[in-house]
Amino acid sequence: MMYFGIVAMALVAMLTLVALFAAHRVLTVHVDPLTSLPAQSGWVPQEHALSRFHVRWYLASIIFLAFDVEMLFMYPWAVVVIEKGLSAVVEMFLFLGALLVAVAWAWREGAFRWV
Repeated sequence: MMYFGIVAMALVAMLTLVALFAAHRVLTVHVDPLTSLPAQSGWVPQEHALSRFHVRWYLASIIFLAFDVEMLFMYPWAVVVIEKGLSAVVEMFLFLGALLVAVAWAWREGAFRWV
């Protein structure tokens, strides 16, 4: 009698899942894939919508994000550099040096080669 509540909740959860799955199967609109192609400026798509990008695009996006984050740190720094003085300038040049090391590593690894 002690586990009746747990068993009842599990039964209700399973019946709910079965009912949702059955409703999905019954109510889904089935379309012919040849007549419902996505519009791409009026052209017929040349590849599948879920096709993968080349791995170089991921590397380029990570490099872009690194420099984008750099700008996120440089804007507030430019506002407070007068108040903080020379220590803020030294910290920013250390930060830029670390980014320069990262760019040199990416260059050495061939991240900027597209051929």
